[in-house]
Amino acid sequence: MSGSIDSPAIEFRNVSLSFDETPALVDISFKLARGEMIILTGPSGSGKSVLLHLAMGLLKPDTGQIFLDGREIEMLDESDLLAIRGGLMGMVFQEDSLFTGMTVFDNAAYRPQEHGWAEADIEKAVREVLQFVGLEGEEGKFPEELSGGMKRRLEIARAMIGWPQIMLYDEPTMGLDPIVAIQVLDLVIRARDLNNVSSLYVTKKVYELPYLANFSASRLANGEVSIKESAAPPEQRTRVIVLEKGRFVFEGSAAEFQKSEVPAIKELVVLDHHDHTQDPYFSDPWDKRRHPTEEIP
Repeated sequence: MSGSIDSPAIEFRNVSLSFDETPALVDISFKLARGEMIILTGPSGSGKSVLLHLAMGLLKPDTGQIFLDGREIEMLDESDLLAIRGGLMGMVFQEDSLFTGMTVFDNAAYRPQEHGWAEADIEKAVREVLQFVGLEGEEGKFPEELSGGMKRRLEIARAMIGWPQIMLYDEPTMGLDPIVAIQVLDLVIRARDLNNVSSLYVTKKVYELPYLANFSASRLANGEVSIKESAAPPEQRTRVIVLEKGRFVFEGSAAEFQKSEVPAIKELVVLDHHDHTQDPYFSDPWDKRRHPTEEIP
């Protein structure tokens, strides 16, 4: 069963959900186009993670409709939903969900093995995705032997294996130091620009917005990937939505977000007490001479 190529990757139509009569989301409508990234931000408890769980079919709305790849979730049975989560969609969450008793290779291979892929196809897909996240050569290690940043990259590899059309990220840089966070953001950008992945990206770090909106990935003639700030930012591929108390209070570009006078946005900016004007950008964040706890000159 497959949706139309003209259908949005994800569509919410007038979706509302309450828990114990407390509204979590109220009359939410939006479309995530193919190859587009929507950055969802807002204070804690605003409904961001609830929205992701609805998009996965882990929760059902009280009212409204949700469509994945043109198919209404309500009309899908559990086997269809499992197939979607196993092939069409990948998910990266804040929590560490690696299998500690499995190697890097086996963690990355878990989803295709669960869905009965041929061994040769699994081998090829794992090698490809581990190279994508910079973990080639680490296949035999166990999670306890990896740094925090390497673990997060393995989480992303496991979610991206087979190149799903849709990716959901729930604060994937939470708790990471600046160097590792840049690596994760670069992976998100590469998936969007080189693999045309549609994504919902949840974050409370408002300083990530201009990076995701203004930087783009391209493949050079020698096969290497370059990520740099665009002379003409590809903002049409990146949109920002702000949630407050379960409602959309802003929807627009990252540039419009920066200029917005919406009170919820001003509060988000005020809550970010760090001065990011001198934050480092590394042309090669994969440089193996760098370490997660190194001092930044």
